[in-house]
Amino acid sequence: MFHPSYLKWLVMISGFLPYSLTAQSESTMTLDDRINGIMEPITNVIMKVIFVEVSIGWGQAVPFVLIWLLAGAVFFTVYNKFVNVRAFGHALAVVRGKYDDPNHKGEVSHFQALTAALSGTVGVGNIAGVAVAVSLGGPGATFWMIIAGLLGMSSKFAECTLGTKYLNGIEARLWNAPLLNTTT
Repeated sequence: MFHPSYLKWLVMISGFLPYSLTAQSESTMTLDDRINGIMEPITNVIMKVIFVEVSIGWGQAVPFVLIWLLAGAVFFTVYNKFVNVRAFGHALAVVRGKYDDPNHKGEVSHFQALTAALSGTVGVGNIAGVAVAVSLGGPGATFWMIIAGLLGMSSKFAECTLGTKYLNGIEARLWNAPLLNTTT
């Protein structure tokens, strides 16, 4: 069964597609080509805004999205009083199972929840990216990856806190709470 917000998008897209596709030769284009033809101009405009290069001095420039992510991570780190450092010991205790109780209600343990969250966050690209960064950047790359990881912890903490805060009843077992939080 589709979540109501997905149905809303599906209806909106299905109502838009017939009008935009009739101007093209339907026999030569696949559905993928038609969708790409509609979405490509929109995506190009968004990418030009998000990935605009911002000069930071010394002849260096970085994409705007990197500055935005860094600002958000620093904000969450300071706002949450350095939770990424302050609660690190507590996080290890939770993962070790110190707070597990077999009589508690719930479908997954703390460790299972952690591994599910990590599997969605850390992928093969991140693992290969570390190897490439270290081989190209040396020890300096390792330092900056550690800093980025520490700041990223605060962003992930804020995301998971919002997801838990807006968890609602029976749907929580069927749908991911952060997904519900961002789509409804």
